Amino acid sequence: MQLRYTILYVENVAATLAFYEAAFGVKRRMLHESGDYGDLDTGATLLAFSSLALMEKLGKSPARPQPGRPVFEIAFETADVAAAFAHAVAAGATPVQPPEAMPWGQTTAYVTDPNGFLVEICTPVAPPA
Repeated sequence: MQLRYTILYVENVAATLAFYEAAFGVKRRMLHESGDYGDLDTGATLLAFSSLALMEKLGKSPARPQPGRPVFEIAFETADVAAAFAHAVAAGATPVQPPEAMPWGQTTAYVTDPNGFLVEICTPVAPPA
């Protein structure tokens, strides 16, 4: 079995795709003509978005993210966390934690997207020796 995609529920799929393209440089793979679903080409596993309205039509009651109480995070790897953090903030992300060197050798920073989802910007984690 393979993890194929993760879907986040958002108010406006097109605007969310545009934000991720601008803030993190990921490419849009598709936006359905209804505007209720779209995804980004993030490698083997897609990052996808579905509208809250569609989920409600399907009988689901999705909760909205709470930036101060995240239950998960999206992580983007980069060699230059400081530059990526500054770029994301300039594109509309809300800064949460500036770049910081972690004891395990990784540099991390955090922002929230316009929907309130927590996004980590980080260097790769080296496998144990």
